[in-house]
Amino acid sequence: MWEREGRAFSMYKRMPSRDRSDVMDVEENSAFSQDSMDVETTNPSMWLSFPHVVVGTLSSFLFGYHLGVVNEPLESISLDLGFSGNTLAEGLVVSTCLGGALIGSLFSGWIADGVGRRRAFQLCALPMIIGASTSATTKTLAGMLIGRFLVGTGMGIGPSAVALYVTEVSPASVRGTYGSFIQIATCLGLMVALFIGIPVKEIAGWWRICFWVSTIPAGFLAVAMMFCAESPHWLYKQGRIAEAEAEFERLLGGSHVKYAIVELAKLDRGDDADTVKLSELFYGRHFRVVYIGSTLFALQQLSGINAVFYFSSSVFKSAGVPSDVANAFIGVANLSGSIIAMLLMDKLGRKMLLLWSFFGMAISMLVQVAAANTFVSGSASLYLSVGGMLMFVLTFALGAGPVPSLLLPEIFPSRIRAKAMAICMSVHWVINFFVGLLFLRLLEQLGPQLLYSMFASVCMMAVVFVKKNVIETKGKSLQEIEVALLPQE
Repeated sequence: MWEREGRAFSMYKRMPSRDRSDVMDVEENSAFSQDSMDVETTNPSMWLSFPHVVVGTLSSFLFGYHLGVVNEPLESISLDLGFSGNTLAEGLVVSTCLGGALIGSLFSGWIADGVGRRRAFQLCALPMIIGASTSATTKTLAGMLIGRFLVGTGMGIGPSAVALYVTEVSPASVRGTYGSFIQIATCLGLMVALFIGIPVKEIAGWWRICFWVSTIPAGFLAVAMMFCAESPHWLYKQGRIAEAEAEFERLLGGSHVKYAIVELAKLDRGDDADTVKLSELFYGRHFRVVYIGSTLFALQQLSGINAVFYFSSSVFKSAGVPSDVANAFIGVANLSGSIIAMLLMDKLGRKMLLLWSFFGMAISMLVQVAAANTFVSGSASLYLSVGGMLMFVLTFALGAGPVPSLLLPEIFPSRIRAKAMAICMSVHWVINFFVGLLFLRLLEQLGPQLLYSMFASVCMMAVVFVKKNVIETKGKSLQEIEVALLPQE
């Protein structure tokens, strides 16, 4: 007991004077229920935070939609805008969006910390609306590239914002489940993008409608965020304790507010308001978690998954499979894996899903290698090619897809969380950009056997990396995880 009081007094001395009265109120109230504060006996209702999480994951839906929106109509776009047969220009239509996403991701952490999580979502939606409108109305390749770049900046802000928001507003008991919503929303966005063209294929310039459709959920996200809860973690960092308590009450229920505030106070070193320097993220006590996060995203992208999403139509067409059929199966496989991951995330844990996901992806790529073997007959090659790609998407959605964006905000300390996410997402987008730009050319020059073998090797490297470096965060509060990774000095 004396140790507890000593820690509280030490924390009190380090806090700004404007916050001390709030903390004293917390301490006075906690005195009447000390035992219940030390051990949380009941979990908050998941339904209080549910609508806020759903609105936040609209950004993930838009992310998935814009990843896949040019997949099917790319050929029609190239014909209408006059660059048909130019593989470099086709690659730029895909990759310019990713270049914009890199720019957005570089600033995403500073935006999320500077204006809050809710306004970060609104700043994510705005360039998506402007960019999609530009792409929908353009008559030149340059106009298409400008529109895709603007959309990309919004896509760069979105993943960091939603990962931070979902992690910080979700109860620990269902944080993994809610984190899986990000992948499910991304998957649904991809599926809608793939299917949206089917009823309008007979309309001249039908691809323009595909871009216009995306402005609807983007506008809804910008408006709905005005009515959602702000992250109480962010509010606490700003010294707005009373507002943080009010948002905790909206998200967790009144009986859990004091416990949540005291948990945040345990890790307060009085330096949350200080500017986070980039040097802190690249060496010293924070290097390990940033290294783990960056490497996980790098391995995720180098596994070849986005090459599958961007160019699945082209790959399946070479295998003799109609693109609409192929896209339908890919969408179903992705959604099925995401739903299974949602059910298992808080049962098996993040690390287990990552291990088996990357291992399954490696096996799937080896099946693709076998399909490309000249000794395999035509019908067998067809079945192996389609089966291997579907198995790859399914196993990706089980772990490698949803887990990194959930795990990284969990393992990053509160003070550096947004900036560290920005660094890791920047690594994600740099690699994503070059995969989108070079995949078709590498496929032509190296051949499918060598290229898919390289992807399989990356997946096995990921298995080893996860085994050695990733910790399990299932069922732990963000404060417990921070203590485990960064012991108090």
